[in-house]
Amino acid sequence: MIANMTQLEALNILKTGRSVFLTGSAGSGKTYLLNKYIAYIRGLGGDVAITASTGIAATHMGGMTIHAWSGLGISDDLSESDIYELLDRPHLKGRFARTHVLIIDEVSMLHDFQLDLVDAILRIARKNDEPFGGMQVIFCGDFFQLPPIARSYDMPVAFAFSARSWKERAPVVCYLEEQHRQKEGELLDILNAMRSHTVEDKHREILQSRMGKTSVSHEGGTKLFTHNVDVDTINLRELEKIDGPSREYDMTSKGSAKLVMAVKKSCLAPEKLLLKKGARVMFVKNNFEQGYVNGTLGTVIGFDHDGPIVQTLTGKRIKVTTAEWRIDDEGKTKALISQIPLRLAWAITVHKSQGMSLDTAEIDLSKCFEPGMGYVALSRVRSLEGLLLSGINDMAFAVHPDVHEADQIFREASIQAREDLKALDPKVLKDAQDDFASKICELAGTKSAKKKSTIETTKDYLLAGKSISTIARERDLTKETVIDHVEKLIAGGIDISLTLIKKEFLTDKQVKEICDGFEELYPETRSYALSPVKEKLGSKYTFLQLRVARLFITKE
Repeated sequence: MIANMTQLEALNILKTGRSVFLTGSAGSGKTYLLNKYIAYIRGLGGDVAITASTGIAATHMGGMTIHAWSGLGISDDLSESDIYELLDRPHLKGRFARTHVLIIDEVSMLHDFQLDLVDAILRIARKNDEPFGGMQVIFCGDFFQLPPIARSYDMPVAFAFSARSWKERAPVVCYLEEQHRQKEGELLDILNAMRSHTVEDKHREILQSRMGKTSVSHEGGTKLFTHNVDVDTINLRELEKIDGPSREYDMTSKGSAKLVMAVKKSCLAPEKLLLKKGARVMFVKNNFEQGYVNGTLGTVIGFDHDGPIVQTLTGKRIKVTTAEWRIDDEGKTKALISQIPLRLAWAITVHKSQGMSLDTAEIDLSKCFEPGMGYVALSRVRSLEGLLLSGINDMAFAVHPDVHEADQIFREASIQAREDLKALDPKVLKDAQDDFASKICELAGTKSAKKKSTIETTKDYLLAGKSISTIARERDLTKETVIDHVEKLIAGGIDISLTLIKKEFLTDKQVKEICDGFEELYPETRSYALSPVKEKLGSKYTFLQLRVARLFITKE
């Protein structure tokens, strides 16, 4: 029986304000859907707390760990007096009061008692005895992936879904089944068999057929190992094999020393990055505008004054510039680190690969030591053809028995949630969504969800320092539409900084050339039509670039 929840159906449930457990296999689009919902809530003026169980997952989403956000830290137990002492910190008290939606990503790695502690903190802080102080909570993750780290050998792992607070919150289960990572085929069958606890000899034989495979397509592929020592040894050894000088890039930072250290630990980029021409590298951050995502592989083919030049496996050449990882709170940056978003990628650990999508990988599962490790490693690869195995043990096929049992319950709950949604009168659904939107607006101090225009929302994004491409992606608009909003905002007298917009599309020299073209054609008018300038300058500029340059004239 297949749950078959679509992203749109899950989004419709989220917009009603119900707390949700968003789950599904690796590559089913959970993070994409979260980003859509975050943009929706922020468009209403609402405050979304983006957290995760680990620092690596938190930086993927642009947030912080749930431990840091809640003030829990490394504590395993908090008394009521401890919680009141926490609330003496003004920034925590204010944070809890203004948050409308709490997201906890990679919830599979969170212990049940940790979730209960977060719940206790929020109930007291918000003076509301409903679970999590009455706020909407979105648990996101896949329990087939890596489990919580055991605190001791004699302490059994208890997953977040066992927590009292999870059961009391009773989240609607949205089990996504759309597959956006693996191509249909044998690898997906193996992963599904691992999830359903039905691995057979034929699945093992298929994986055995990938042992020792080599092909041209695997040149540049990453090796995944279960232990750090294997990874470090291989990366250093391979870099030393390359003749020629090395380039060194040092991480810079600013902000609270404690928070900076937390960002450094969660960031996959090294503090000191050593590169040579010919080094195999992997991008460790998403930048859709530049054409790479976390996990994109390539080779350093040269350097310029800004940084290395990388050619990806698809042949795309990217001039890599410094990226930033940060912790923001109350609209202010509390900690920030800057580094070239690369790391040596002859090898990485399975733990650090969680959340990545790889075209090709050589994986050693001969030392798997915990359930879920094999599933995480195998699900990183998009197709069986991209997989090489150098070893595998029985533990690689294991999933935690509690997870298998819970998964059956989650699937059935998702089927029921989907049937309930389909049976709901569209008007009732819309009223529920409008009521929740109005509640968010009221709490946020905005009058109405309907009264905030799309242009006003774009203005908020621009003032928050978002790029045109980011705004377009997060709001599901075209870049041209966003630029149109900018034009109207400037025409309306709104002071919009053009520095970031210009940097995204044009150089200073290009802006001058285009503006000079406008001035030559329209010396006595301010109509500034695009087509004549396009004809004058030829194909070297797109209409979008012409519109961006025109902003500098109209703003004057």
